[in-house]
Amino acid sequence: MYKCEHYTDSIFYQFEQTAKYCRFLGVQVFQKLEMPITPDEFYALDVIMLNDNICQRELAKLILKDRSNTGRILDSLEEKGYIERFADTKNNRLVRMMKITNKGKKVTEETSQKLREYISNLPKIFSDEDKNLLKSLIIKFRESLEKEVEMKI
Repeated sequence: MYKCEHYTDSIFYQFEQTAKYCRFLGVQVFQKLEMPITPDEFYALDVIMLNDNICQRELAKLILKDRSNTGRILDSLEEKGYIERFADTKNNRLVRMMKITNKGKKVTEETSQKLREYISNLPKIFSDEDKNLLKSLIIKFRESLEKEVEMKI
């Protein structure tokens, strides 16, 4: 007799549930630590800091947000003075580019430091070796999914 695996028994379900818990925890930690930015704003700032003069479309792909949500995040960051946006051309097309300001770098670095301190005080579930192995397995799994997923951002 064939026994069908239920979706809730699959690795996909486990990843999805784990990602949701990580997201909820992130929001709660940002609130608890009274961060001046949201988790989404932090992710965007971190990517912009690593990719100076990135366009909105590239950023959207890297943070896995659609362009309208990315635009709202960028509007907020620009209003707070953390990024500057400017028009430029790329492949003979007019695009909106952005770069992080000194104020944005400062808030990103301060937020990173607070998060590192918070995380260092959490109970240790995995050894450093286990964390590295888990991270490499997750990356390998994600990269295999990237080949199968058609993203329209």
